[in-house]
Amino acid sequence: QVQLEESGGGLVQPGGSLRLSCTASGSDVSINRMGWYRQAPGKQRELVALSTVGGSANYANSVKGRFTISRDNAKNTVYLQMNGLKPEDTAVYYCYAWRLGFDPYWGQGTQVTVSS
Repeated sequence: QVQLEESGGGLVQPGGSLRLSCTASGSDVSINRMGWYRQAPGKQRELVALSTVGGSANYANSVKGRFTISRDNAKNTVYLQMNGLKPEDTAVYYCYAWRLGFDPYWGQGTQVTVSS
């Protein structure tokens, strides 16, 4: 079983920055993919950014050039640096982890609110 612990959400003004962190524990197997999804009120959960153990990354078009995902494989930790935040980035952000042969794991979610 894998547990995901998130931190770093909060309230920020438009144009500001936040950094989310997520650490996976409880597994002695390498986690292949880690990343972030988000869900705004009344909307479906959507991919924000995803990182593989090999170092490749995928981003939603809406965050390209503003968000950066990074990963510390030794610590099973993934980070999401969010710059140039916009009100439309307001959502609950969920950490995601996947390893071969298992169902995906989800964090409890952290609220990000972008408002003046």
